[in-house]
Amino acid sequence: MRKTFAYSGIVLFLICSVINNSALAHHPFGMGDSSQLSTLQGLTSGIGHPLLGPDHLLFILAIACVGLRRPKKWVLPLIAIGLGGSMFAQLQPLPYFLIPWAEALVSLSLAIEGLIVLNYMSSKWLLPMFALHGYLLGTTIIGAEPTPLIGYFLGLILAQGALLLLVTELSQRIITWLGKNGLILNAGILIGIGLAFSWVTVID
Repeated sequence: MRKTFAYSGIVLFLICSVINNSALAHHPFGMGDSSQLSTLQGLTSGIGHPLLGPDHLLFILAIACVGLRRPKKWVLPLIAIGLGGSMFAQLQPLPYFLIPWAEALVSLSLAIEGLIVLNYMSSKWLLPMFALHGYLLGTTIIGAEPTPLIGYFLGLILAQGALLLLVTELSQRIITWLGKNGLILNAGILIGIGLAFSWVTVID
């Protein structure tokens, strides 16, 4: 049980350390208006955004607990569908009044992921959830010029691709290390955090 609580403590520390940075969610490093981004800023924003958003980051890291069959086979489909969601956001921006509800749904995806870990839901639900995350990531750069927009998408691919490769490579080791009780505990943490984040987003 000691290793289970150690891992859970790491997860909670990660959440607490990044939740205070949620004000940076529009653009990492305080970049401001999307229309004023340079190519380099677009690239660094694409790399930084999934890392600074607590719900995005935790969602990707928790894939390590899902126990995917042929995990590396999931990397390209997840990256592709996430990028597709980001591109769709440029064509069909979300109305302003719906943004809090969309962000609440993104947070709720953590709870869905917890249910996947517990085998109450199919791992195929990761695909639409990842598309939703991609869509919200895409909304942060609406109005940018084509070149920084391409840089932003490249940054998303690099950041998310690296994280997905890492968690899928380590997935079976982490699952074995945690054991059944550890997976149940961490699934419960995911569900609790997802519900809490969603509630805070809606009432804020």
